[in-house]
Amino acid sequence: MTEIDHWNYFLAIEDDLERLSRFVEFDRKNFETFSIEISRILLAAAAEVDVVCKQICKKLNPSSTAKNINAYHDEICLNYPAIPDFEVVLIRYSLNLLPWEKWKNPKDDPPDWWTAYNKLKHNRHTEYHRANLKNALDSVAGLFVMVLYFYKEKATQGELRPSPHLLQVSFKNHFGGTSMGGYHACFSTHYKL
Repeated sequence: MTEIDHWNYFLAIEDDLERLSRFVEFDRKNFETFSIEISRILLAAAAEVDVVCKQICKKLNPSSTAKNINAYHDEICLNYPAIPDFEVVLIRYSLNLLPWEKWKNPKDDPPDWWTAYNKLKHNRHTEYHRANLKNALDSVAGLFVMVLYFYKEKATQGELRPSPHLLQVSFKNHFGGTSMGGYHACFSTHYKL
């Protein structure tokens, strides 16, 4: 395993999402569109969210026993209370996403995309319609946020490269600038977390 496996995995899923945009326009009018490819993206992104959240909890508290989305909420938001307001933007499509917005109130249900993921995972034959564009976009955005927090030090120093092609952080809250760097002369983003 490399030092930034979860970043690379996120970039691979984001690449799949970007490829999907050639076939399904990323527009609110298409948010209910569902397909096998969208299902695959949602399942991959949400499963990785589960892995990363568990590791964030272990980083924050080595004796953590958090094993579900509600327990992740309790431990992660205690240390990173800005996560529910973390906005991810798809500038090319004029879309702003708040994938963790439901974490503002711990008594709320988990994010809709998380519920869709679980229902799809356990009952694909009846819940296939939940593999829609909105849930896929939010799940990949949710993964983006968690991976940034998992690699918080690298993210704030602009060491997560390459930068995503499709998803970006909100300029008003989390963008810290870009720089050109590295052997391959790629741009890196400095995140404010």
